[in-house]
Amino acid sequence: MSPFTRIASIFMVAMLFTLIPSIDANSSGKIGQSSSGCTCHQTDAMIMPSLTGLPSQYTPGATYSLTWTGSGMSSSGQGGFNLDASAGTWSNLGNRVKAVNGELTHSNDGQRSWTADWTAPAIGTGDVTFKIAVLYANGNSQNSNDNWGIDQIPVPEGAPAPNTPPTVSNLALTPNGDVTTSQSFTVTYTFNDNDGDQEGPTQVRWFIDGNPAPAHDDAKTITGSSTSVGETWTVEVTPHDGTELGPIAQCPDEARIIDADSDNDGTPDGQDAFPNDPSETTDSDNDGTGDNADAFPNDPTETVDSDGDGTGDNADAFPNDSTETADTDGDGTGDNADAFPTDPAEVADSDGDTVGDNADAFPNDPNETTDTDGDTVGDNADAFPNDPTETTDTDGDTVGDNADEFPTDATESVDTDEDGVGDNGDWAPNDPSESADTDGDDVGDNADLFPTDATESSDADQDLIGDNADTDDDNDGLLDTEEAILGTDPFDEDTDGDEVNDKEDALPLDASETLDFDQDGTGDNADTDDDNDGLSDVDELKEGTDRFDADSDDDTVMDGADAFPMDATESIDSDSDGVGDNADVFPNDANETMDTDADGVGDNADAFPEDADETMDSDGDGVGDNEQKAQEDEDAAQMQLMIIIGVGLVLAVLGAVLFMRRNGGDESGAKETIPLPVAEPLASTQPLYPTQSPQPVQPVQPVQPVVVEPTVANQWTDEAGHTWRQMSDGSNLWWNGNDWQKV
Repeated sequence: MSPFTRIASIFMVAMLFTLIPSIDANSSGKIGQSSSGCTCHQTDAMIMPSLTGLPSQYTPGATYSLTWTGSGMSSSGQGGFNLDASAGTWSNLGNRVKAVNGELTHSNDGQRSWTADWTAPAIGTGDVTFKIAVLYANGNSQNSNDNWGIDQIPVPEGAPAPNTPPTVSNLALTPNGDVTTSQSFTVTYTFNDNDGDQEGPTQVRWFIDGNPAPAHDDAKTITGSSTSVGETWTVEVTPHDGTELGPIAQCPDEARIIDADSDNDGTPDGQDAFPNDPSETTDSDNDGTGDNADAFPNDPTETVDSDGDGTGDNADAFPNDSTETADTDGDGTGDNADAFPTDPAEVADSDGDTVGDNADAFPNDPNETTDTDGDTVGDNADAFPNDPTETTDTDGDTVGDNADEFPTDATESVDTDEDGVGDNGDWAPNDPSESADTDGDDVGDNADLFPTDATESSDADQDLIGDNADTDDDNDGLLDTEEAILGTDPFDEDTDGDEVNDKEDALPLDASETLDFDQDGTGDNADTDDDNDGLSDVDELKEGTDRFDADSDDDTVMDGADAFPMDATESIDSDSDGVGDNADVFPNDANETMDTDADGVGDNADAFPEDADETMDSDGDGVGDNEQKAQEDEDAAQMQLMIIIGVGLVLAVLGAVLFMRRNGGDESGAKETIPLPVAEPLASTQPLYPTQSPQPVQPVQPVQPVVVEPTVANQWTDEAGHTWRQMSDGSNLWWNGNDWQKV
């Protein structure tokens, strides 16, 4: 894969990550993330959730205390979690832990460790899986540089613990021993269960003289009415813990039933008619009163004769009056004193008219005896003997004076609406505010604003034009036909009562609204975006924009779409670097905004932002690479020239020496051949000193080639904001923010 292809692939993967939908985080809890984790947060290093307190196998119905946190980081700081169990229930939630739809999550992000109790499900549930996601936040109020991790923990179902049968102790019968038939006795015991089970349907079995008494099964108290003299009662208890019965426990006590002499009068209770009364033992007539106190011991209907008249009180109508014994009519007056002894309704006749005082409405008036209507006027003198409300009829209209609104007017008797006009002459007998309708329009003259005009009766807006002829009855500026369409009240200028005229009210049926700036049908009070520019009123307040102006800076871009809603010169920030595209020299590079020297390299990446000829200083010596390269090339050329001159001088000196030796030697002798020395070239960094004294000639070394550094042939910034260079040697470099990298 070529370097360019590799970089393009990395860029495409990064773009795909940006398209992944984020999951909203919440400092007060989040559910549904126990499997996927906190994907809305970028992480520096994954952490591993830690969940302690779980058994290797759970016991159905058992409760376990759990603690969870994250590993590898500080236990203090901001954090959150989502814990979900596939079965079981949660209880005893710890600090900053809450349950939502069966899952647990944080209620506040102020800690990194949490607790709760988990109760295992019923037998047969099977494996339970715990899914947990834990997040440690760095507190920067962003979703970057945080740490999170997820885990799943299966816990298999274990066998339930074996049950231990219950026992009882301290078994006792109270009272015990000799117990009379008037006493009750109760069995008590202590229930014991090593498993901590609650008592179930424990069996209590009673025995009479050793024989089972099933009628009293499971009763803990036997009343005296259930016992008989001579019986011996015993009991045994078999405890139950809700699962099984325990061993039978025999009570060591017994109850022996005996007869008693409760009143200590020498007669046993069984023979004593009054076992609790020492003054009585016999009741010959069985009337419930002992013979000693009974005035009539052989008469079961009598026991007392209070007045001593020989007639028992029960038969004596007047037991305390010795002059009376009978009251034939039962009126409370003895026959001896009763004027009407056979009439229970009467005893006296004060006026002697043969009508008893009780039946005589006028017991002291022999002329009257009856007052049928009970109005205290006798029937003989009453014009209306059957009407308690009337006694006279002055005008003779058969309506009593009390009921007659007009007692002296035979043509009127009723004034239903109490307006002073009798119903017969009243146009509206049930309306106290009306009595006439002059124009016959069924609207009384008092209520009729036009009492002589049968076509009109009201004038809602008081404009002296009747409502039938008036096209705007409430004078609010809306025609009655328009009000019918809007649903407003044509007789109320402010239908919703918000003190704004219906004509001026954008929402005349909503008392909480009067304006609708953006005319979207939602009033400004309830509308979260009054100018409908895509930016909420709250955000406009933060941004300082006008919530009633969709384009606050008048740059033809609505505030909601304008990255700089208060700057008319800017509306887009493609690289999100806070500098608008118009002012940004590199609108697609978040790392660059300016190019002061206009050399195509942003000031941040340009080592010489004010020098168009330089962009790099690879060795950090303050001299641009281009200037340094040119100087190095010049120095190398000068060095090569000096080397050539030096080699030429050496060769000239050697030639002169050889020439002089040849001329000064023995011409007849054999001439010695002296080989020319090989000149060693000077290193490029070796200085030449042509003015020095001659040195011994050294062999000349081969000249080393001068290495020429490549120069920048082309530089550009791509759409992703990356800056590239093409060098003179054909290689490519890109700026990673710190240095140039070869690709």
